[in-house]
Amino acid sequence: MSYQRGSLKKVKRRGGETWVLRYRVTNSDGRRVENVMPIGLVREFPKDKDARCEADRLGLPVRINDSPVPGRIHFDFLAEHYLKADFGADSVRPKSANTISHVEHIVRAYLVPRFGNEIAEDIKPLDIQRWLKSLHENSGLAWTTIAKMRGVMSRIYKVGILHEHVAKNPAQHVETRSKTAYKAIVIAPAQTLAILKALPSPLHFTLVLTCAATALRASEILAVRWSDVLWNEGRIRISKRWAKGKDGETKTEASDGYVPLHPILAAHLRAWRGQSPYAKDGDFVFPSLKARGRVPLSASVFVADHLRPAAKKAGVPIEDGQRFGLHNLRHSLSNWLVNKAKVEPKTVQGILRHAKIQTTLDLYTQEDCDETLAAQGEYLTALGVGTQMVQ
Repeated sequence: MSYQRGSLKKVKRRGGETWVLRYRVTNSDGRRVENVMPIGLVREFPKDKDARCEADRLGLPVRINDSPVPGRIHFDFLAEHYLKADFGADSVRPKSANTISHVEHIVRAYLVPRFGNEIAEDIKPLDIQRWLKSLHENSGLAWTTIAKMRGVMSRIYKVGILHEHVAKNPAQHVETRSKTAYKAIVIAPAQTLAILKALPSPLHFTLVLTCAATALRASEILAVRWSDVLWNEGRIRISKRWAKGKDGETKTEASDGYVPLHPILAAHLRAWRGQSPYAKDGDFVFPSLKARGRVPLSASVFVADHLRPAAKKAGVPIEDGQRFGLHNLRHSLSNWLVNKAKVEPKTVQGILRHAKIQTTLDLYTQEDCDETLAAQGEYLTALGVGTQMVQ
């Protein structure tokens, strides 16, 4: 059974001409019959596209598909039901626009083409695992990406179980590898200073300095307005991020908060505000001059045209195709604070606004060669083994 959207029809009723959604259901005797579900008056929704939008808002496409016999529904129905239910009114926590777009791509570009026509409960865990492995070996997808696909597929079944469409979750038993081979380029303060000196624009200079000192994500720093800079409190309010051309919710609940504003950084931001043509409280701190401040500057364009060339000029070893952008400044601050400045990891976690300290230590802090060499030397000294004992 495929997921059905239903067809629109105008019918005359006592209150006036009304839009209804026509769909088919299976009776207990197995016969398919037509049913209708009211949407609203035609005078309120004069065009069919208006009626369709209202039907989607009311969740009618989900409700008309809530009648399949458990265990016999196809995976494509289960997947579409998940997209409606988990991102709609029944969701416990709202999802960001980026998350919704990313999940829809996984569902419609990978999962449904492969399993859509199969009975959801007949899909075998081993078939799922072999397919995911083939995506890595034959299509070159990273294991971290594949692990996300497995997670989405498992979530589809969990929502299906919650709504009593299926009784088991075959993806639950599937194994994948989630460790990434990616290792971020970490730069020292001296290299960051060299990058700053290679950026003649005060807009670009202040953007990189602020990002390096606060470890803000690119989407977060782009969303900052002057009203978010709390001069008297010595901090910057982070309550949103810029995604898909508009403000959106922060990446996580822990991301919603504040970052420190040291007097040195504050002085540079004040200097930039004095030069910026868009210095009102509601203006972006780092606006797109080309768009006359209506939107923030484009991070991808800035990185390609300015940041990467400046970093290469500063001696940062960036190979062709290797990732390097504003996020590397976030990694670099974490690494320097933990390894060089010996700042308490819990404090660094607060600056980066990570929900878990393991993320700060495992993903954002790399092993420091100088520190490990010094530690080894301290141990050898404690042993009393000197160079004079070498045979």
